[in-house]
Amino acid sequence: MQGVAALWVALAIDRWLGEPPPAMHPVRWMGAFLGWMGGLVAPRAGIAASTTAAKLMALVAGAAAWCLGAALAALASFGLLALAHRLPGWAAGLLVGIALKPLFAWRMLHDEVAAVETALGRSLAQGRSALGRLVSRDVSALDATQVREGAIESLAENLNDSLVAPLFWFVLFGLPGAAVYRFANTADAMWGYRGERGGRQWEWAGKWAARADDVLSWLPARLTALLLMPPVASARQLLVEARKTASPNGGWPMSAMALKLDLRLAKPGSYLLHPEGRAPGPADIPRALRAATLATWGAAICASIAFMFAGL
Repeated sequence: MQGVAALWVALAIDRWLGEPPPAMHPVRWMGAFLGWMGGLVAPRAGIAASTTAAKLMALVAGAAAWCLGAALAALASFGLLALAHRLPGWAAGLLVGIALKPLFAWRMLHDEVAAVETALGRSLAQGRSALGRLVSRDVSALDATQVREGAIESLAENLNDSLVAPLFWFVLFGLPGAAVYRFANTADAMWGYRGERGGRQWEWAGKWAARADDVLSWLPARLTALLLMPPVASARQLLVEARKTASPNGGWPMSAMALKLDLRLAKPGSYLLHPEGRAPGPADIPRALRAATLATWGAAICASIAFMFAGL
C-alpha cells in the first residue's frame, strides 16, 4: 500500500511542517523554467501577433515549451520512483510522500485565507492587503464584505487547484501525474492570460497552457464541488450557479461553497453566485475553512479507498 502510505506521509508533512524552503521547492523550479521559456515564446508587449502565421507560431511555441516542461516534470518523478523501488516498502512510501508534499499546499491555503479575517479585524486596509496575496483582482476599492467574498471564493477554487486535483492525478498516475498537474497549473498561472502580462503578450503563446489546465482540472473541479456539496442543494442549483463564471471549472467549487454556507459570492463586473444568499460576515471565513477542511479529509479518504481497491 505504498500509495496510501505516501499520501498520508505527505498530508502529515503538510500539516506539521508546511512548505519546503523555496530553494528546494519543485514549484519554484517549475516557475523558473516557465519564466525563462516565457521570454522565448511570448512576444514583447506592443508586438502583438497580427497575422494567422504569427498567431500559429506563438501557439506552437507555447505548446512545445509546455510539453517540454511537463515531460521534464514527469521524467524527474519517474527517476525518483526508480530510486524508491530499490528501497524497502516503508522507505519507498516515505520517499514518495516527501516528494508528493510540495505538489499540493492545503496548509498554506488554509493559513492565507484565515489571515484575511484576522487582518480585517485590525483594519480594512490590512484585510485588502491580505486578500491581495490570494487573488489577482484589484483589491484597493473593496469593502469588508467584498474582501470576505474574495477570500471564500479563492478558498473554494484553490481547494481544487491546491489539493483535490493533485491528489486525483496522483491516484490515477502516481507521482508523475501529480507533478504534471502541478506544472500545468503553474503554467496557467504564469502564461494563461489573454493580453499583456510581465511585458509580454500571452494571447496566443499562453493559450495551450490555459486550455491544458482547463482539461486537467475539469473532473477534479466537479469532484471538489461534490465534496463541498450540501445535501439540501440540488444538482440543478449547482449547475445553474456554476455556469455563471467564465471559467469552465472555477464556478463549481465556488458555487458549492456558496450553496453550502447560504452565502452570496460575487466578483464585481464578472459574476454573482447564489444571489438569494446573505452577505458574508465575520464568522463566515472560519465556517468556509471548516467546510474546506472536511472536504480535504473526504478527498484523502476517497483517495485512500481508491488505492486500496487498486492494491497500490
